Amino acid sequence: MLADSMKTTTIQIDEKLKKELDEIKLFRRETYNDIIERLLEDMKELNEQTKKEIEMVRKEIAEGKFKTHEQVRRERGF
Repeated sequence: MLADSMKTTTIQIDEKLKKELDEIKLFRRETYNDIIERLLEDMKELNEQTKKEIEMVRKEIAEGKFKTHEQVRRERGF
């Protein structure tokens, strides 16, 4: 994000969270803003990937490509 378009605000976080944010910095001078943006982007990507995986599994179930717990138990000898 361009520095000219950023407004400054203050948020309160506990010392433990601040330390965790410091530990995941990609470089020493990475800003907290950059860290938060990166985490949010990662979260969005994960959510999109999760949605795709859920849809894939639903399709497999609809096509009958699954095993029941009972089938797995029998196969594994439980």
